Amino acid sequence: MKLRNPGDGREFALELLSQANNSAKVRIDGREVNAGIDPLPDGGAMLSVGADRMRTYAMRRGDSILVAIGPYQFELIALEERSARAAHQFAAPEVVAPMPGKVLEVLVKEGDQVEAGQPLLVMEAMKMETTLSAEGRAIVGKVRVAAGQMVGHGELLIELTPAASPSPSESAPQDP
Repeated sequence: MKLRNPGDGREFALELLSQANNSAKVRIDGREVNAGIDPLPDGGAMLSVGADRMRTYAMRRGDSILVAIGPYQFELIALEERSARAAHQFAAPEVVAPMPGKVLEVLVKEGDQVEAGQPLLVMEAMKMETTLSAEGRAIVGKVRVAAGQMVGHGELLIELTPAASPSPSESAPQDP
């Protein structure tokens, strides 16, 4: 995935190599970084990279990711991810919590067919409401959370399966 910080125009190539428990290994512009991530009760986390420890907050808003690390704030926008998603019409088989928080409302039920951009659930994190939406056309397989439930960063919220593509006759305009 490529990310761009619109504040200064810098672009970053970002790849998650592995994630286990409270640690992650990422490659940022070709450089591998090991990071420890310790969730905090307020929805943030302590990020440890080498000897450095920083308080962090992050949340997804639409097509961007808002990140605060210590005194620095960024809005990161995925550059190449959206076009790949549109071509495949199905991006991720699961919806996970982008940060620790509370599920406020579940907007779908098992068996529902959803379209790209359709809201699936609303959660609250860092005193802000975030609506998580379908990345592509899918069928809701399993809803693993309920309204009022507290969830951790990366926790599985909803499982999705690909929806059948519409046949050419279904997607073509019909003559009256």
